[in-house]
Amino acid sequence: MTQSSKLLRTPLYSLSHECKAKFTDFAGWEMALQYSGLKKEHQAVRESVGMFDISHMGKFFLEGKQLREKFTYLVPTDLKNLEAGKAQYTVLLNHHGGIIDDIIFYYQGTNELEIESAILIVNAATKNKDWQWLTKNLTAKNVTLTDKSSELALIALQGKNGFKILNHLINEDLSQFPSFSHLYTTLYEEPVFIARTGYTGEDGFEIMTTPNVAQKLWYYFLDNGVIPCGLGARDTLRLEAAMCLYGQDMNEEITPIEAGLGWLINLDHDFIGKDVIAQQKQEGVKKKLVALVMEGKYIARHGYPILVNGEVIGEITSGTLSPTLEDAIALGYVSSNYSKIGQKLEIEIRGKLYPAKIVKKPFYKRS
Repeated sequence: MTQSSKLLRTPLYSLSHECKAKFTDFAGWEMALQYSGLKKEHQAVRESVGMFDISHMGKFFLEGKQLREKFTYLVPTDLKNLEAGKAQYTVLLNHHGGIIDDIIFYYQGTNELEIESAILIVNAATKNKDWQWLTKNLTAKNVTLTDKSSELALIALQGKNGFKILNHLINEDLSQFPSFSHLYTTLYEEPVFIARTGYTGEDGFEIMTTPNVAQKLWYYFLDNGVIPCGLGARDTLRLEAAMCLYGQDMNEEITPIEAGLGWLINLDHDFIGKDVIAQQKQEGVKKKLVALVMEGKYIARHGYPILVNGEVIGEITSGTLSPTLEDAIALGYVSSNYSKIGQKLEIEIRGKLYPAKIVKKPFYKRS
């Protein structure tokens, strides 16, 4: 058996193969790294529209009375007043305030029996860990969890022209659904979940449905000029938007405050890890995630040391050459003493030091 045949494949794998994708191992999945080329795919999303097969991500369905209140204990964000049809990006925390995963909680509302329901999208690499944590903390509170990760496909349609293409397909008017809202509709006589969310810094949609409908949508999008995009472009797009990648820019040893996600925190409710977070908010943190731009085209990669006056004060977590800005950009953790915007630093690349400076996040923001 070859190495690639041991990897998991999404319901859209064969379609990516038809599009001549180059594949890579990502969290045990054989995923498209690129199709027509990283720069072309990146620019398609920034200037028009692109699509990503993100079916590898975890898809959990939750049901229970007072679900929002019970789930809110697991995150620093207060979800108790989240309205039906709305979504919230947040993080699952451990008892030390560390980030177990970053997630999106899609609240669907309450039925006539007062049972609330929600969909949770989690990272592929942390799916099993998340499932165990959620089961441990929610089943005792009479919350039913269903893992539909392998049953459903997920396509991200990203870029300003995606709206027109998708709106033409469905009966609902997507202009009535702002960012971080979602709806259920029917396509090809099957249910389709559409959310106005994404991981690229552009307007876009994430579409979850059966493999049968997802394959039909993929072909429809191709026929309408949508460029297939791989994990390579997904990474450069999210980095330009200064969005964290779990496992690189954050992990269980890093708190939301250190990761620059303080805006997710509401200390007016009780949650796991609250004592640590409250203390950090009051006293400050020793390290912070900052955005860096290199002076020159040298790329600062994950794990490269960050120095000031010859002293190592941090480490790069993500870095690339930005296709949009044509600058070498990076995220990294530095000592809080050196975390101000404008701070000059040096990055050690293969034994030599190269100048960089801290800039305001994000690197790119859509107009």
